[in-house]
Amino acid sequence: MNKWSQLIQLMHSRAMPLGIGILHASVLFSSSPALSQNSLGSQQKLDLEEQLQIPLNNGIEGEPRNEADLLLRLGGQARKSGNLEKAIAYWVQARDLYQQIGDFEGLGLTYDYLGLTYANLGRYPEAEEALRRRLGVARYTKDFGGQIFGLNNLGTILLQAGNIEAASVSFTEALDIARTIKNREGEGLSLNNLGLVATIEGNYFQAIKHYESALVLRRRLGDSLAEANTQNNLADVYFALKQYRDAGIEYGVAFQLAKDSRDIPNQFRALRGMVQSYGITGPESLAFKYLNQHFTLAQEQKNQREELISLRLYAQLYKGKGDLANARIFYERAIALANSLGDSGEEAFLRNDLAQILFVR
Repeated sequence: MNKWSQLIQLMHSRAMPLGIGILHASVLFSSSPALSQNSLGSQQKLDLEEQLQIPLNNGIEGEPRNEADLLLRLGGQARKSGNLEKAIAYWVQARDLYQQIGDFEGLGLTYDYLGLTYANLGRYPEAEEALRRRLGVARYTKDFGGQIFGLNNLGTILLQAGNIEAASVSFTEALDIARTIKNREGEGLSLNNLGLVATIEGNYFQAIKHYESALVLRRRLGDSLAEANTQNNLADVYFALKQYRDAGIEYGVAFQLAKDSRDIPNQFRALRGMVQSYGITGPESLAFKYLNQHFTLAQEQKNQREELISLRLYAQLYKGKGDLANARIFYERAIALANSLGDSGEEAFLRNDLAQILFVR
C-alpha cells in the first residue's frame, strides 16, 4: 500500500454518521493558528475571510499546483460574493488537483473550506465528511496544530447538527492534544467549546468553569476577539441562571472588548444581552440606552437584520412599561421591515404580538 493509499484509508476509517439537528449556541471556528472567530446564531453563517488569506508555501511547484491555487482563490472570491455553490465547485476541483500531486497542505486547507461551507448550507453529512478528511490529513502528517483546530471544527459541526455527545468527545480530544503540546490558543478554543456543550446540556456551573479557564488563557494571549466571544458565552450562562445583574455586567465587559477590537458581531450580541438583562432588572434607562446604541450600530453597518431586532426590542420594552401606543408604532415598523426582508416567520410572530396589544386596547 503506497503512502497516498494509507492516507485515504485513514480518512475513511474515521467517518461516522452525523445526526441532523439545530444549532443551540454561538460557536468559535478556526482551522489554523490564524484564528477565524465567529459567533453563530440561528441566522448567522460561518466566515472564512481570515482563513482565505492563508498562503500556501510547501515547496511543491508546477502547473497543477498553480492551477489548484488559482481554483482555491476563485472559490474564495465566489464565497465572498455570496455564491457558496460556485465556491464549492471551485474547491472540489482544487481538492482533486491537490490530491493528484500529493499536496497535503493544500488538500487539508481545501477540506476546511469545503466543510465549513457545507455547514453554511446546512449540508451537515458532507460537512462532517470533509472535516474528518481534513483531520485525517493532519493526523497523517503529524500536524498537531491542525489536529487541534480540525477537531474543534469537527466538534462544532457535530454540535451544530445536534450530535452533542460526539462533539464533546471531539473537543475533549482537542483539549488533550493542546495541553500535551502546550498550545494555549488551542486550549482556550477547546475549553470555550466544551463550555458550549455544558451550556447546551444545562450544566451551567461546569460551563462557567470552562469559560473562566478559557478567559484566563485568552487574556494572556491578548486575543481580544476570542476573549469577547467567550465573555458573551459566560454572560449567556448567567442569563440562563436568571442572574440578570451578573449577566448585564458580563455583557458589558464583552461589549467593551468587542468595541476595542472593532468586533461588530460581538458588539451586537453584547448589546442585545444588556438590553434584555436591564430590561428585566432595571434601571429602564440603561435598557433603552443600550438599545439606542444597538439601533445606531445597525444603521451604521447597514445591517437590516439587526435593525429588525432593535425594532422588536423597542416594541417589547415599551409594551413592558405599559406604553402601548409606542409599542404599536415599533411593532408596525418591525412588521414592515420583516416583510421587506421576506422573513415571513418573524412577520407572523410580530403580527401576533401586535394583535395582543390591539386586543388589550
